Amino acid sequence: MKKNKILLPLALFMGLLFANDLVAQYGYGNRYGSGYGYGNRFGRQRSSIPQAQEAPKKADPLTAEEIVDLEMPTIKEELGLDPFEEAVVRTTLVKSVQQRIELQILELEPQKMQEEVEKIRDRQDQELKTGLPEEKYLAYVELQENKFKVKKKKKDKKKKKKSKTKKEA
Repeated sequence: MKKNKILLPLALFMGLLFANDLVAQYGYGNRYGSGYGYGNRFGRQRSSIPQAQEAPKKADPLTAEEIVDLEMPTIKEELGLDPFEEAVVRTTLVKSVQQRIELQILELEPQKMQEEVEKIRDRQDQELKTGLPEEKYLAYVELQENKFKVKKKKKDKKKKKKSKTKKEA
């Protein structure tokens, strides 16, 4: 009986001593919410109001004019076009790029697609040949074969020779 008198108050004292830790651990009694330790009664990152998930936005494909505008500075710089020639090249390229985009939308058979792209390329080459001088047309064809990559001009670096001013012993 004596053991029960000592054991019961000791157990109550220990329970009161550790009760705050147990409540704080579980999430009761804190000012940030009511449970599970994450701030609200629905748990972590949940709300009582349903929200629609945002669908990832698809990047809009570039238009024919935007594609040509990206390439025109390179073409103009490499070929040295005057405003009239630039207008001819730009309109021809916009028209052919637009036709290629339309072909992609149609999703034709690979063989048919290849034939149509060849026809578009032939029309484009013919229009550029008639609208540009021969040398600029050939420069354009060469640029097209290099896939519009500008070759950087190599700068001649002259190495300066240091004069020998050291005295030899």
